[in-house]
Amino acid sequence: MEDGITIVLDSGDLLSGVCGANDGNLKVIEGSLGGRIAARGNEIRLEGVDEAGVRRFKTMMDNLIAVVREGENPSPEYVRALAGTLVSGGRDDDGIPPGENLSSGETSFSQAARGEGAPFQDAVIQIPHGFRRIYPRSKNQAAYIQGMRSCDISFCVGPAGTGKTYLAVAEALRLVLSKKLRKLVLTRPVVEAGESLGFLPGDLAQKINPYLRPLYDAMESLIPFEVIRRMEESRVIEIAPLAYMRGRSLNDCVVILDEAQNTTKEQMKMFLTRIGEGARAVVTGDATQIDLPKRVDSGLLHAIDILGGVEGIYFSFLHTADVVRNPLIKKIIQAYHDSEKKS
Repeated sequence: MEDGITIVLDSGDLLSGVCGANDGNLKVIEGSLGGRIAARGNEIRLEGVDEAGVRRFKTMMDNLIAVVREGENPSPEYVRALAGTLVSGGRDDDGIPPGENLSSGETSFSQAARGEGAPFQDAVIQIPHGFRRIYPRSKNQAAYIQGMRSCDISFCVGPAGTGKTYLAVAEALRLVLSKKLRKLVLTRPVVEAGESLGFLPGDLAQKINPYLRPLYDAMESLIPFEVIRRMEESRVIEIAPLAYMRGRSLNDCVVILDEAQNTTKEQMKMFLTRIGEGARAVVTGDATQIDLPKRVDSGLLHAIDILGGVEGIYFSFLHTADVVRNPLIKKIIQAYHDSEKKS
């Protein structure tokens, strides 16, 4: 049954801020909810949606009104991200409950541990010198950001395109460029067939740089290249192969371990025990893309199994519904999942 709702605003400035330039915000809302939206006088009217659509519309309008009253001008990007947090649910697009095929213990986590219900507006990332604000695109992404801020060690597991590395880099840059932490350390395991770092040309930075290219791609989309160059020259950014972490104590810095599904159990233990006083660590990985030899257990999956109950460690599980890179990625992940179920 279709329904409708009218929102009455008390000033023209408030109406203008909520609607956005050329009603751009309303167009985004209309596209996400369906139905028809019209602004007349000081009223915004939505028609042609069901009760659930009306509830989502009211929630979005309440949020936008509050943001405008605080002096902000929400952009269409903000509205798209807000819409994503409202329509994403507790199951994947392919019907897989969160945590399936990852860890039998994930479903026992409390809602608070998973960060469910994390306020969207509290998960916005504002990077000093950054190109723009970074908004979570789903409830799971909002919870992931909140988890990075509330715990010293955070894990994020999810398929390609869910933003796990991008959000980790954004939050790390926020912490370092706002002077909350002194340094950003980037690392990942080097797992390649028939090739080792020792035989690659160049110094250590040149050897490891190709492996860390995804992290640099994320940085270059967030802050000017000149800022990155200055951070490298002043050693505020450090890159290091995971194997070179042994014996170190990482204090007052933020450390990102990417592609963690390719760590061994021993490497993961070694990395986690490097985290020193005042440091933050974010571990990201995709459990479906393990490149280790057949008989070698993934340190990421092992950590999920044994560390779920450890206070101060946060686990975030992103799913197909959280894919934001390209809509086609969801279909690709779905196709591979269906193929694996048949085999």
